[in-house]
Amino acid sequence: MPFVYILECRDRSFYVGSTWDLERRLSQHALGLGAAYTRHRRPVRLVWHAYYDSIAQAYAFEKRVQGWSRAKRLALIEGRWNDLPELSRRPGAREQPPPGG
Repeated sequence: MPFVYILECRDRSFYVGSTWDLERRLSQHALGLGAAYTRHRRPVRLVWHAYYDSIAQAYAFEKRVQGWSRAKRLALIEGRWNDLPELSRRPGAREQPPPGG
């Protein structure tokens, strides 16, 4: 089964990956056999994952999420779907409070 997953590393950074076998991949990360990024930031913990119908879909979503800001990744992890569109805008284009208020 293809999965996309997000790990939170010891330094509170996020690692986004995709795999056919989530349990095996998590074990690899925990043992320091996963990506070089997580190898030096252990321990890691799984904070989000989703199943996809095809590896192509999983890989495409992985690449998309890798380009997201920390705030947008947190919204995904926390299930705040309604926040995602606003977080997709450039910081200067986001809604600003009215002047003086």
